[in-house]
Order: sequence, then structure tokens, then C-alpha cells
Amino acid sequence: MAEEARSEGVGDRGIAALMGSSYSKATISADRNQKSFKYSLDKFLQVRGADTIVSQGRSRKKKNASFYAGLEAQYGVPAGVLLAIHGMETGFGGFMGDTNVVSAIATLTYDCRRSDYFRPHLIGALKLVDRGSISAASIGAKHGELGHTQFLPGNALAYGVDGNGDGKVDLNNVTDALASTANFLRQKGWQPGKGYQEGEPNFAVIKQWNAATVYQQAIALMGARIDG
Repeated sequence: MAEEARSEGVGDRGIAALMGSSYSKATISADRNQKSFKYSLDKFLQVRGADTIVSQGRSRKKKNASFYAGLEAQYGVPAGVLLAIHGMETGFGGFMGDTNVVSAIATLTYDCRRSDYFRPHLIGALKLVDRGSISAASIGAKHGELGHTQFLPGNALAYGVDGNGDGKVDLNNVTDALASTANFLRQKGWQPGKGYQEGEPNFAVIKQWNAATVYQQAIALMGARIDG
């Protein structure tokens, strides 16, 4: 894998991070046990605390209205969608993970179930290490997702933006994370001003964020309530 990574442009720091990674049993356990995506929509909303996310989302939007208006002006994505994702993914930054990012992604690439899906994210993680955006010791979620809205490393590399103008992309910084999330959705085809409920043009873009139908429906419904 190190040879392949080097041939794809990974440098010394990234290779060192790969060679320092280890098999993550916690990652494999989580990957085999994703029960909540099999719930009905009502049960999923209840289990994931939709009412709390909506009330906190409204409060955050009100407190920082100009920030969210600025993101919508730049990327076309309304506050409700970004806040619903932020609340769903990490409880607005309350818990951003407890697993080594490089080890998690390396484990999923090595594991036979979805190797082809995770391999580009392993290369992405190693390039992020090269770039200084993360380190070999960086912590994320069980599947290696990063920061406030849980970007997979390949997506962080492709869509991450410096939202606060400090010269680096840091997804543990809420401004960078939300700007990057808005950028991801816009690059995936978000149409400013168009609806995002099921059957409306932008619902298809929410599908690009997460493959689970119940998750997509939840984001659309919570987003509308936050913006309502």
C-alpha cells in the first residue's frame, strides 16, 4: 500500500503515518453494527434526537444569523440544512470521535467489505497529513470521518475550504467545517433557491452526503423546521 500511495503522490509524512497505523477493532465493530439506518423515519428521528437538534439549530441560527446568511449567499445552501447536518453528525461539535483517523481508514481499506470505497479516502487522509491539515495522531469517528460535520478524508481533501481565512483548512474549526459542507453540497449540484424536500431538486444532493434514505429524509425535515 505504501508503494501504491507513493505512486499516487503521497509524500514522506503521509507514508510515515500509514506505516504507523494499526488495525482498528473498534472501526470494524462499528462497521458491522449500523442498526439505526434500518429504523423507520419516525423511530430514527426519535433515536437521533430530532426535536433537540431543531431547537438548538434555531438558536444557533438566531445567534449567528450573519454567518449563516453569508454561507447561503456564497454557496446557495440554506442554514437549516447545514445546521441539521451539524446537529446530526456531532451534536454541534459535542462529540467528534475517539478513533485514530489514519488507522480507521487503513483498516476499512484492508477489510474486504468495502475496500474499493475506502481506498481513495486512505490516499486522501495521507495527503492531508502531507499537507498538515491532519496528523498521524488525529482523532475522528469510527470510520475515519473528520471534524464538526464528519467529512471522509478524500472529501475533506477535495471540498475542504478555509472558511475563517487563517490560511489552513481545519475541519475541527466550526467555520471551516460549515463552509466546507456548504461547498461540498454546492459542488455536488445544489441549486440555490430550489427546494430540498423529497421530490424537489436539491433532495438528490442530500443523497450525496449520506447514502441512507432515512438519514436523507431526516436532514430535509429538520432543515425545513430550523428554517421555518
